[in-house]
Amino acid sequence: MDSDLFSRRRAERFAQLLEEANGDRRRHHARSRADDDLAALVAVSQRLTADPPTVKVDAEFRTGLRAMLVAAAEREGAGTAAKTAVATTSGGRRQSLLPAVTGRRVRARGAILVGVAAGAVALSGISAASENAVPGDALYGMKRSTERAQLALTSSDISRGQLFLDFARTRLDEAASVRGDRLGFSAVLDDMDADTRQGVRLLTTVAAQRSDPAGLDAINGFLTGQRQAVSGLLDRADHVERDRTRRSLALLDAVGKRADGLRAAIACRLPAPVASDALGPAPVSCPGDR
Repeated sequence: MDSDLFSRRRAERFAQLLEEANGDRRRHHARSRADDDLAALVAVSQRLTADPPTVKVDAEFRTGLRAMLVAAAEREGAGTAAKTAVATTSGGRRQSLLPAVTGRRVRARGAILVGVAAGAVALSGISAASENAVPGDALYGMKRSTERAQLALTSSDISRGQLFLDFARTRLDEAASVRGDRLGFSAVLDDMDADTRQGVRLLTTVAAQRSDPAGLDAINGFLTGQRQAVSGLLDRADHVERDRTRRSLALLDAVGKRADGLRAAIACRLPAPVASDALGPAPVSCPGDR
């Protein structure tokens, strides 16, 4: 994923996808590599259009957002284009200094800024309204869409990995609230384990490639609280739910061993592992451990 999500090209493509999603097919645009990353944002935009949030946005958030947008507009030159686009010649006639396309770009940037502002305000309302939603609630789908949008807006693999681990914690909270529903409980733990694997894979890959244990520290911090909380689910009376919980605990044990193995390999200054699986690079033992 590009380090700058809203580079000009990606922003223009996002605007095109929004137009197409709203039924504007007047122009045909070739598919872009950014489409998959932006699809989650387009989906959120469609949900917002169909079911706008009613939560009132905090005044402090509005003030901060306005300052951010004003700074972005100044940085992009949206507020100065009208002043610099024309000049007066010696004969008194006004002459364009910039090509006509500049005006279109400025308008496009302005539209994108407005869209980002509206999306940010709406997403803040959705987050406030749906953050406590659990499977089966009306806002649960919106909650998951907001999470996907967060991932799309995150540029680095380390940040994305940490987000996935945060989502795994959220799924655990949801599992604790599911009572008397074996299928629902198992489904939430399946999602939790999937988020755990995604986050661990991203963090271990970065750690191995950079020979930097920072990502492993994030994994260890996650495991400390997650193991204890998942173990708390073993108190359930239903034996099927207890068996399913043990599978999640086994995954956490495997994650801990993987992080420890990579940390030892980094300390030995071994090259990045070639083999990889669902948890990321599989380290080899240090020469002295064989």
